[in-house]
Amino acid sequence: MSLTGTPFFVTAIALTALAVVLPLAVWSKVRGPVVVRTAVRALMVVFAQVTAIAVVFVAVNRAEHFYASWGDLLGTGTYVTAAPDLGPDGLGGKKVAEAPKVLQKFEQVEGLGGRVRKTELDGKISGVKGDVMVWLPPQYDDPAFKDRKFPVVELIPGIPGTGKSWFQGLKAHEVLEPLMKSGKVQPFILVSPRAMLLGNADTGCANIPGKVNADSWFSVDVRKMVVDNFRASEDARTWGVAGYSAGAYCAAKLAIAHPDRYSAAVSLSGYNDPGQEPSSLVAKDPELRRTHNLKAVLQAAPQPPAVALWMSGAEQDGYLSGMDLKGLAKAPTTVHAEKVVGGHNLESWSKQLPQTFGWLSQQVKAP
Repeated sequence: MSLTGTPFFVTAIALTALAVVLPLAVWSKVRGPVVVRTAVRALMVVFAQVTAIAVVFVAVNRAEHFYASWGDLLGTGTYVTAAPDLGPDGLGGKKVAEAPKVLQKFEQVEGLGGRVRKTELDGKISGVKGDVMVWLPPQYDDPAFKDRKFPVVELIPGIPGTGKSWFQGLKAHEVLEPLMKSGKVQPFILVSPRAMLLGNADTGCANIPGKVNADSWFSVDVRKMVVDNFRASEDARTWGVAGYSAGAYCAAKLAIAHPDRYSAAVSLSGYNDPGQEPSSLVAKDPELRRTHNLKAVLQAAPQPPAVALWMSGAEQDGYLSGMDLKGLAKAPTTVHAEKVVGGHNLESWSKQLPQTFGWLSQQVKAP
C-alpha cells in the first residue's frame, strides 16, 4: 500500500475513528484483574494517540510530499547502483558530448496536472537511478516558440523531501506560470530530481567514492537527460539551480563548483557548513566537512567562478551565511544576501519565488 496513496490515507482515517469509538463502547465492559483492566484501557488510549498522530502525518505528507515511499520514510530506500571514484570533474574520464543520447519516457504525475511529468532516469555516469520531475512552461507548446530553446532551473528539495515537494509543497509551477505568461519571469523549464538517494541521509550533493555520486547525478546525468529530451541547451549561461534548506546548500555548492554547468543559484534558508544538517554524510568526516564548506569551496576555486548567488533567509537561517560568502566573493562571482521575515518552512519559501525567479530571469539567459 503506497505511503502517499488514497487507500492508505482512508485506512488511517478509519483506524483513527475506530480508536475513538472503541473506548466509548467497551471501556466499562473490560473484565479481569485490576492490572489487566488497566493495561487494556491504557492500550486503547495509546492506540488512539498513535492513530491520531499517524493520520496527521499522512495528511501532511500527502500535501507536502516529504517522503515518497516507505523506503524513504524508514531509511531503507537506496537509489545508488554504483559509486566509483569519478575524479575532480565528476566525469570519470568520460565525455558527455560523446555519450549516446538518453531518451526517456515521461508520464503525468497524479494530482499535479498535465504539465508536470515524471521519468525514471538511470544515470550512466553517477551510478544513481531515480525519478526526475519536469515541468514545461506554457510557451513550450506554443507554435510561436516551436523553434526556440528554453533556459532551465534545476530544483533541489530539502531533507526530507522529494522532487514532488517543489510542485506539491511550494507549488512552484502554480506560482510561476502566471508570471511567465505575463513576461515578469522567463519561461523556464523546471526540473526536480530525486535528492534522497541513500535512505534518510543527506548526500550534500557530493561525490563520495564507494557511497554515492550525488554531484554527478545532479550536474551531469540530469542535465544531459534534459538536453537530450527537451528544447534546452547545455550552455552554463542557460542553466540555474535553486534549493531550500539542505537543497539550498546543494544549489549554491553546485553553482560554485561548476560554473561550466550553471550560471546562477538561489539558496533559500541555506547554510555554508554542511555540519548544520544532522544527517549529512559529508559532515561525518572532519576533512570532508571542511573542504565542502561553501566558504572553502569558493576559496579553493582555481579562479573566481563566473556565477551569481542569491542567498536569503532569516538572520540565522541563511542571511548571515550569504553575508559570509559575499565578504569572500571576488569578481566575477556575485552574491546577493537578502534578509526575509518568515520561518524555515515551505510557505515562506513559496512566497519568495516571484522575487527569486525574477532575479534568475536577469541572470540565466535564454539560449
